[in-house]
Amino acid sequence: MWAQRSWVGRWFPSDIRTGEELSAYSTWCTSVEGNTTHYATPRPETVARWAELAPPYFRFCFKVPKVITHEKRLRNVGRDVAEFLDVLDPLKGRLGPVQLQLPATFGPDDLPVLADACGNLPRSVEWAIETRHADLAANGSHERELNDLLASTGINRVILDSRTLFSVAPVTTLEIEAWERKPRLGVRPVATATQPLVRLIGATDPATTIRGWHQWVPKIAEWCSQGITPHVFIHTPDNHDAPDLARRFHSAVRSLLPELEALPEPVRSDLQLDLFAD
Repeated sequence: MWAQRSWVGRWFPSDIRTGEELSAYSTWCTSVEGNTTHYATPRPETVARWAELAPPYFRFCFKVPKVITHEKRLRNVGRDVAEFLDVLDPLKGRLGPVQLQLPATFGPDDLPVLADACGNLPRSVEWAIETRHADLAANGSHERELNDLLASTGINRVILDSRTLFSVAPVTTLEIEAWERKPRLGVRPVATATQPLVRLIGATDPATTIRGWHQWVPKIAEWCSQGITPHVFIHTPDNHDAPDLARRFHSAVRSLLPELEALPEPVRSDLQLDLFAD
């Protein structure tokens, strides 16, 4: 997401208007995970507005509507997929991998369906698959089968790492909700194609989130040095510090890989306090 109002006056300028947060967000981060499209297909005029606000270097990683993944479970969805991509056409050239987030009940018995879907996805865009069944996660009995399938069809894998979230006891309402809703699965940093998506689910305390991502920093640097283009998204229960955390993660990777391209200079709030000042 790019439009959390708690960021206005905290990280973004206090005078930014509702509906224009994307212009500020795109100076903080170069990619975004589009979660709202999972619940409703945006109107064409909305997509056109996003195209106006986003700079050329920016990448949208949208999720397909849940009718495709949760209701039809990838069966007979060719027309649905085509219609969704048609809506996103104004963003052509600024799309990262389009995500298929599958339900936790989509398991090993459904892999033939997934194989058929992967073989028929339009290749005008990149794709990424997120599975939430334990048998398809790290150390699951069918993990290798899933990875081989995605690698053979050139489909990226979405890797969700919630270990930091579950490393501290929940206290706030949002933390309790996150504990109830987020998957707790085994994690393996595997790239099945050239644009893996990594979703790091942190804790409310920024310092805990930073400590929790230390294993990922060298892996992301390694991937970048190999010509792989990972998309890394930082989430916390309240997301209040997510823009700054994302930039700090990028800085940590760049400290290992100085040739990595710098992020743009962010548009900041005049009232902003550096919560991590030395």
